[in-house]
Amino acid sequence: MTTRRLRVALLLATAVPLTAATAAAALRAGHLKFYVDRHRIELTPQPRRSCPDCRGDGGWWVDGANPEMGACGCWANRPTWRIRLLPVPAWPDEPSF
Repeated sequence: MTTRRLRVALLLATAVPLTAATAAAALRAGHLKFYVDRHRIELTPQPRRSCPDCRGDGGWWVDGANPEMGACGCWANRPTWRIRLLPVPAWPDEPSF
């Protein structure tokens, strides 16, 4: 292997783990949950533990005849990003047999 190819190989070997560590730190700092499967890549906002309103619970229970959870603005007003990779197969209306 020539010196130039060795340098490129070493650069790539160090760049990949460094990029992964940087991405993980950015996701933690932005309070995002990262999900990947063969059909999509998804970034979903998460409640902040330092939020003075919900204290990391993501919301609070609203009393009434039908109690439900009121979402806190620290995560509920932020968008969810999805990147579609492969089309989801259509579910057949009837079994194939």
